[in-house]
Amino acid sequence: MSVTAAQGFVAAGVAAGLKSTGRPDVALVVNRGPQKTAAAVFTSNRAKANPIMWSAEAIKNGTAEAIVLNSGGANCFTGSFGFQTSHLTAEKAAELLGVGAVDVLVCSTGLIGTGDEVFRQKVLDGTTAAAAALSADGGESAARAIMTTDTVPKQATRSEGGWTIGGMAKGAGMLAPGLATMLVVITTDAELTPDEADQHLRAATRTTFDRLDSDGAMSTNDQVTLLASGASGIAPDADAFRAALTDVCLDLATQLMGDAEGASHDILITVTGAETEDDAVTVGRSVARNSLFKTAVFGNDPNWGRVLAAIGTTDARFDPYDTDVTMNGVRVCTKGGPDRPREDVDLTPRTTTVEIDLRSGSESATIMTNDLTHAYVHENSAYSS
Repeated sequence: MSVTAAQGFVAAGVAAGLKSTGRPDVALVVNRGPQKTAAAVFTSNRAKANPIMWSAEAIKNGTAEAIVLNSGGANCFTGSFGFQTSHLTAEKAAELLGVGAVDVLVCSTGLIGTGDEVFRQKVLDGTTAAAAALSADGGESAARAIMTTDTVPKQATRSEGGWTIGGMAKGAGMLAPGLATMLVVITTDAELTPDEADQHLRAATRTTFDRLDSDGAMSTNDQVTLLASGASGIAPDADAFRAALTDVCLDLATQLMGDAEGASHDILITVTGAETEDDAVTVGRSVARNSLFKTAVFGNDPNWGRVLAAIGTTDARFDPYDTDVTMNGVRVCTKGGPDRPREDVDLTPRTTTVEIDLRSGSESATIMTNDLTHAYVHENSAYSS
């Protein structure tokens, strides 16, 4: 049930003709309260899409009644016309729901630089149709409506202590820090203040979505939104709620990694023995973004030299000649030199683990990525065709 698993929420996904496939492409999620608490984190890309600019202003008061999402068009770099489209979308939803436009968030995903009167009208008509189709069982259709190159919808739920968290996500490429090319909506029926929602969401995304780095490319449209209805009547223990929220975010991020465009390996790069957490993240990310390493994994080649070459480009504090590298449970490098034979490493399973021990401290971090394949190149060379 994803975003409608928590009490107080209804959703819908409808086909408005934005996609040539005829599949659902406009989603609406509505918080029926009694609380209307909301928080969001956005792409850190300076090139921001119009719906991001709208939602970033609308969320400032810490409340939201609804969120409209469309796939089939990013509404980015479409000028004042595009911003008016986001504004009109919020106004249309507000009119239909009997709320204020500033309490409606807007998200879009798709090709950058496209948007005209036809696009606008389809989004508005889709919003109208979605409002008429709202249902407590509408989470699945909403999750499908936000898909672009995704092959499957991404959904997750957790329940604890009488309250529930539900979420949906889209994303299959351009997965890099600053969230990834993702739209994520998370709902809960726990009672939260705006400050609590904001703090919990930022803590959860920092160690999950922000550590998903598929191809080093950052989107213009990324948004992760948390809506809280308070319908359970329970104010949760802060630590328990944050842990559950982080678990939902990690579940969704893992699903995004597993559906990365054309990937044949899901790669978990765990850096241990770092002096600081930032050092661990920097080192892990340097490997996740190294094309030579990623193509080696695609070819089932445990080329650990490419790992050392990648981490040596960082400013993290460690000695490359006192570093261990383990791949799929086999330590292939110790203290900067060969250890067990490469032939001992089996890289045929889809899940690939890389462990890097820097021997410089006690901090650690895990970066999620995938290999670089022929299919990824084809997918993204033909994306706009």
